[in-house]
Amino acid sequence: MDANQVAMLREALSSTGWLERTREFARALRTSTRRPGGLLLLGTPEAEPWHLAAHLDDESRQGGIPELTPTLVRWRPPPDAPDHLRVGLDRLEDARRGETLFVVAEETAPVPLLERVDDARRTGAVVLALDGGDRELEGLAHETLSVPGPNGFISFDGAQHLVSAAAAHPLGSREEWAGPSTGRGSGRRLRERLARLLDTVSGPTAD
Repeated sequence: MDANQVAMLREALSSTGWLERTREFARALRTSTRRPGGLLLLGTPEAEPWHLAAHLDDESRQGGIPELTPTLVRWRPPPDAPDHLRVGLDRLEDARRGETLFVVAEETAPVPLLERVDDARRTGAVVLALDGGDRELEGLAHETLSVPGPNGFISFDGAQHLVSAAAAHPLGSREEWAGPSTGRGSGRRLRERLARLLDTVSGPTAD
């Protein structure tokens, strides 16, 4: 991916407001989670956010941001799963201030999910929602990022890539997401990051 392609993608994203919305949502994610293990990632009973969990875990390790390490909360964890994949809904009962419940739901959230979200909010957890425009879920969340339907510029999977990447970016820095890159190293990192995002949004691009 060359510099012209990067500029085109950044311009396209900027014109949609996605860079700004993603950056603000990612800032809420970083500042609301205050300790390792306190980022609780929850999907719907039919769709667990495996990919986002993996992306956040990678960003946490590579960036040295332990509070970004997700705890994947599962609706029906198998009893023989590894410890980190056996965290069930009872973990939400212990959600407290300083922790974040990050709900990922492309489809309409079912009532049991809404009830769990409401309970976690009542016990002090900050609720974030990445969704497809669910009014009820958004009404319970402190911060939301709504992804348009299949005709939108960003796919739901692409939005998850953007959120995980933005969450790992240094707080207070706009360089990679909205401003011009400075220095060869930062420019290279920008191109590599946007190249991966472009692959997700619109398919692989030849060099």
